[in-house]
Amino acid sequence: MTTAAPVKTQYEAVIGLETHCQLSTDTKIFCNCSTEFGTPPNENVCPICMGMPGVLPVLNQKVLEYAVKAGLALNCQIAPYSKFDRKQYFYPDLPKNYQISQYDLPIAQHGWLEIELVDDAGKATRKKIGITRLHMEEDAGKLVHAGSDRLSGSTYSLVDFNRTGVPLVEIVSEPDIRSGQEAAEYAQELRRILRYLGVSDGNMQEGSLRCDVNISVRPVGETKFGTKVEIKNMNSFSAIQRAIEYEIDRQIAALEAGERIFQETRLWEEGSQRTISMRSKEGSSDYRYFPEPDLAPIEVSAAQLDKWKSELPELPAQKRDRYESELGLSAYDARVLTDDRTVAEYFETTVAAGANSKQAANWVMGDITAYLNNEKLTISQIALKPDTLGELISLIEAGTISGKIAKEILPELLTKGGSAKQLVESKGLTQISDSSALETIIAEILAANPKELEQYRNGKTKLLGFFVGQVMKKTSGRADPVLTNQLLAQKLKA
Repeated sequence: MTTAAPVKTQYEAVIGLETHCQLSTDTKIFCNCSTEFGTPPNENVCPICMGMPGVLPVLNQKVLEYAVKAGLALNCQIAPYSKFDRKQYFYPDLPKNYQISQYDLPIAQHGWLEIELVDDAGKATRKKIGITRLHMEEDAGKLVHAGSDRLSGSTYSLVDFNRTGVPLVEIVSEPDIRSGQEAAEYAQELRRILRYLGVSDGNMQEGSLRCDVNISVRPVGETKFGTKVEIKNMNSFSAIQRAIEYEIDRQIAALEAGERIFQETRLWEEGSQRTISMRSKEGSSDYRYFPEPDLAPIEVSAAQLDKWKSELPELPAQKRDRYESELGLSAYDARVLTDDRTVAEYFETTVAAGANSKQAANWVMGDITAYLNNEKLTISQIALKPDTLGELISLIEAGTISGKIAKEILPELLTKGGSAKQLVESKGLTQISDSSALETIIAEILAANPKELEQYRNGKTKLLGFFVGQVMKKTSGRADPVLTNQLLAQKLKA
């Protein structure tokens, strides 16, 4: 009698993200020091952000506005009454030995954002990820370790307090994420929203957007959470995805081997593509929160809330829906075009100028994006204006020029601007669409190539491309390609 093999346990990941977003204000959250990135160390500091005795913080009004607008865009409930708290911890880059943050009464909570995952076939699936809370807080400073990129192995450390007091919002998701791909898309959609609002540049290389991942695994069907592990030190969306995928495999392997998983903070090592243990994880009780005595509570009136709500732009998800339903674009095209607000606005202005939406999308996503990437420019820096692109597309659709001619004059339009129609006329590039003119040219081509003509009529029909090429060469690419093919097919059969 044979014994059936034991059924292998299937696991699922439970993932939540804590995202710190630096707000794009000119000054810090509680003082007038500049938030400019890249200034010499310890230049943008004052007694207030350095926590000197006797100083008093004053909340930057713009920080509150940006936080509320971010909360509204994330479908959160905005608190009519909230307050700041002191979060106690001790670290060399924290001059006050506490951080002013929000704890039990945050400015926004109970929201959601929708992510969209597009498969290889271009089919989109959507999922809502809950937002637990969004709160305001000040950033800490930055430690620079000599001889190593972290404290371990360094010979000495220096501290730069320029970042101390820079305004942040921390956005905490619900544990609704189940894969590295979902986590990366959540982080990207969050950044899109913040950039559309204009409240953060979301630049991960400069630390404007930093994600900490909380992850545990459990058997499929289990409702109780596993032991949570936090992962820090990820500076790209791909790193977020790869770190999560590695950690899922590590935790499952540990459970299968009967090993205990500890609640800890781990780091992502890009070089070795693995997570490593950093420290045991603190609980909220370790921070000894209490209300910030130097700042009054915050009250947001209904009138002020309505005003800020009215100033919100159309957000990425709304644009994607509109591009698909009204403009007939695919989920993939809509996703690419709405990734950056300035690109989306350029595309929409092109369509408003009379261009076919699909053709406009192809030009923006194709030749124009290739030029931007090659020249390291943004779309607002090129000389080609949206109405000129619309004019160029209209010339193609009207048969005035061919797509080939359009691509040839595009570089000049990108660098010098001007009118597409005037450029075509000045260079004599209008398309030849006169049948009799093309028939004369075709007759000359056939007479000049009797050998190829005989081969074609003996069954070598691939030579049609040769004859089309000869016509294009003789007309400098100005022959109407569709009409040329039709007339050639007729003459070759004669």
